[in-house]
Amino acid sequence: MPALTLSTDIGESDYIIGAVKGQFITALPSSTIADITHHLSPYNYQQAAYICKNAFKYFPPQTFHIVIINFFERSPKHILLTMYNEQYIICPDNGILTMITGAKPKNIFSINNSNGKTTLLQCTQNMAETIQKIVKGESLHNVADPITTIDEKYPMRSTIGPDWIESQIIFIDNFENVVVNLTKEEFEEIRKNRKFKIVLMRNSEFIEKISDHYASVQPGENLAWFNSAGYLEIAINKGNMAGLFGLQGYAENNVAMQNRLLYQTVRILFY
Repeated sequence: MPALTLSTDIGESDYIIGAVKGQFITALPSSTIADITHHLSPYNYQQAAYICKNAFKYFPPQTFHIVIINFFERSPKHILLTMYNEQYIICPDNGILTMITGAKPKNIFSINNSNGKTTLLQCTQNMAETIQKIVKGESLHNVADPITTIDEKYPMRSTIGPDWIESQIIFIDNFENVVVNLTKEEFEEIRKNRKFKIVLMRNSEFIEKISDHYASVQPGENLAWFNSAGYLEIAINKGNMAGLFGLQGYAENNVAMQNRLLYQTVRILFY
């Protein structure tokens, strides 16, 4: 019984997601379909990669992950298919694959999509039929063509100095807790057992310790902790960190937002 996941930027206000699920259930009646999210930001690949890669790792081997984001950035003449960490990823060729995997997978295949398949549902029907063939035992070489040149994009890394780190905000959750692109391993490697200050709002407030969870501080107090995905998260217990400090997700290619970099990054000082 194959497991499939859907991660899209489509939303849930019309029939499309229901139609896509119908296509996969028709092609694979015994499949289990899990929704990761249908609210990816279509142009924020960093956020999409954070969500996808940290959800994918909890699924069993041989799971098929279908990622639909910014699908029609260009004409979808082909769709990418690869195996990564014993799971399949199917997505458009727009850079999202390497954003999720962090490196170019060794074997990447192209699902031909050039035969008049111009609508999203025609493309997802092609995906469903391809997965059906794989589940029935056909090899990837039989259902798709090897491809070596793809659109490659990679996650941003924190900027590092001798006694500071500047990290970008990659995700803000429904509680307005703020996640930055800094893992616990990276933090400790740069920290070197030094004291630190996480700077909030033009040096007016600091966080100077790492908490175990939200309840480690009193309601209304600021905190920092490494979340379930292992990334640094700053929050207010029973409060809204992003709203209070005007913080926003980092917009790498949005010129208008570049003037608000102060509100899209978090600086940590070591001493």
